[in-house]
Amino acid sequence: MPKNTPESSRPRTIEVIRREIETLRRELHHHNYRYHVLDDPEISDAEYDRKLRRLMDLEAAHPELADPDSPSVRVGAPPLERFETVRHSIPMLSLDNAFSDGDLLDFDRRVKRHLGVQDEIRYTAEPKLDGIAVELVYRGGRLALASTRGDGLTGEVITENVRTIRTVPLVLQTPKGDAPPTLLEVRGEVFIGLGAFKRLNANRLKNDLPPFANPRNAAAGSLRQLDSRITAERPLEIFCYGMGRIEGEIPESHWEMLEYLKRLGFRINPLVRPRIKIPEVLDYYRELAAMRHSLDYDIDGTVVKVDDIDLQRRLGAKSRSPRWALAYKFEAVQETTRVLSIEVQVGRTGALTPVARLDPVSVGGVTVSNATLHNEDEIRRKDVRIGDTVLVQRAGDVIPEVVKVIESRRTGEETVFQMPGRCPVCDGGVERNAGEAASRCMNMNCPAQIKARIRHFAAKGAFDIDGLGAKLVNQLVEKEIITSYADLFHLDEDTLQGLERMGPKSARNLVEAIQSGKRIPLRRFLYSLGIRHVGESVAGLLAVHFQSLERTMAASREELEGIEGVGPEIADSIRHFFDQEENRKTIQRILDSGVEPFLDFAYEDAGKTDSPIAGKVFVLTGTLTSMTRSEAKKRIESAGGKVTGSVSKNTDYLVAGDKPGSKLKKAETLDIQVLDEAKLADLLYR
Repeated sequence: MPKNTPESSRPRTIEVIRREIETLRRELHHHNYRYHVLDDPEISDAEYDRKLRRLMDLEAAHPELADPDSPSVRVGAPPLERFETVRHSIPMLSLDNAFSDGDLLDFDRRVKRHLGVQDEIRYTAEPKLDGIAVELVYRGGRLALASTRGDGLTGEVITENVRTIRTVPLVLQTPKGDAPPTLLEVRGEVFIGLGAFKRLNANRLKNDLPPFANPRNAAAGSLRQLDSRITAERPLEIFCYGMGRIEGEIPESHWEMLEYLKRLGFRINPLVRPRIKIPEVLDYYRELAAMRHSLDYDIDGTVVKVDDIDLQRRLGAKSRSPRWALAYKFEAVQETTRVLSIEVQVGRTGALTPVARLDPVSVGGVTVSNATLHNEDEIRRKDVRIGDTVLVQRAGDVIPEVVKVIESRRTGEETVFQMPGRCPVCDGGVERNAGEAASRCMNMNCPAQIKARIRHFAAKGAFDIDGLGAKLVNQLVEKEIITSYADLFHLDEDTLQGLERMGPKSARNLVEAIQSGKRIPLRRFLYSLGIRHVGESVAGLLAVHFQSLERTMAASREELEGIEGVGPEIADSIRHFFDQEENRKTIQRILDSGVEPFLDFAYEDAGKTDSPIAGKVFVLTGTLTSMTRSEAKKRIESAGGKVTGSVSKNTDYLVAGDKPGSKLKKAETLDIQVLDEAKLADLLYR
């Protein structure tokens, strides 16, 4: 039969397709490694997507060439009826916890005593992720099995779910000519990043699904889906931190093991600190504690491990934990407590905010006795009742909030809360506008609103009046000494000395603080007025655009909407505020008292359209000394730049202060320009 017949050409065609598929799979595995593990991609996202689409098209046309380890199979498999279980070949032990420096030093002494040595021990320390521990088993370089930690001895098989996680290698990376380990067991922590968690919950709320309480719960629920196609839709990630069995050469130290795992394609936390002595471990713990709220994933402590693996073997393990490792925990940012009552606070715009009064509990080192419930809809959605046991959280400087109700703790004696129909402070009428979540007191002379407006006027970012605290404002309003923030500039020492805890010196200092602050940047003056929807950023935009108070007050809705970052709702609010005769009179009284809004050219001029940073993307990291990070963010945005939270290929500049952390390393890897504060100032004020 001639060689050019279809029968003779078909085997060659299939062979060509097979080779192309194998090449695409090999390249895609490699590029996954470059992107997810090394943070150093070699091709664009678009090119990666084209290669993946080509592979999927070829595999769809030739199902006989299917491979369970193909990069195209991360979309999930048909649902399981139940999870199988598997016994870990080496138990996945839990760690003993330390809660103080003394506990950590005691651990170091125990290690030395068991080893019979006095020399300093070297430790490798790493962030303790608040995620789900898993074990990955590779046979012949391919992922063969994945399981949960379970009880440490036996876990559930979740192989199909783990296959959907893009940071889990399906095939190990090995140098050309080298064979992968015949058997390799890898331990890691699966988690969901904070940004991805917020987007996940926002999407669930949009689809009338209950939100997850925290990223750990979301990760756990995602891993235990019988339908791995659901898992594939969840933004799961992994950092690997250890090994079980290995058939091959065993690394001599924990740090060498992590480096080895990274070479094989596993993602290792970039914040790991290798081979340090115990005083350096303490310093590292404090560094992590300081940066924990700037990371895009939750950590709840520092894991400390004896670095030398031979010493680890000599130390051995107790029944439930190894003697060579310890978790030094941070103070919790979530705790359970009881709702004693629910009260309603009235803000400067009249918004009624329900607040849970709690049985005091320590959260993140701070005693929390109040937590916001946001609004009536939020109370109903979470079904928070007086007497409920609830989970509360506090992260960074965020106001404590109720995360969820622990319904299993209900006794039946809990009371359903009803929002009041009238203002709890002035008994004025309450309305809720269409499309708004908040109910509002409609009485502009409500004492609660007056107090809140004055506190806002005197706060940092506005007039920043030192010594004018909430208690003093309450006295001034309740005694009818002032009824508006304009009255502050007419206070005298004699009047103030008649108030509780106000002696001659305190009164004199406060009057001086008020009078010395009369010359104020326009952006801060506009913010101080308390115009609804006008925060510090929008106030800066107005100052940059109009350059004067008079032009700002006279601006039409159309002019306001023409400013990028000012939408119709904000424009309406600004125009409504300046249209009120009472507000215009108050502003004039302030000006008549000698207040002088001025253009802060170092800030306002930066907003001109010819700014060298207009349209540029910035990331801030570390501690700034010449300004706060919040101030730097506002100045960059007013100059037309954009500030994001994480470094990516789209970042133009990284502004690095003291102790910049992992963002600096990633920026250097991506060849992103790094600025110190002097160079940032040069750009802003050029």
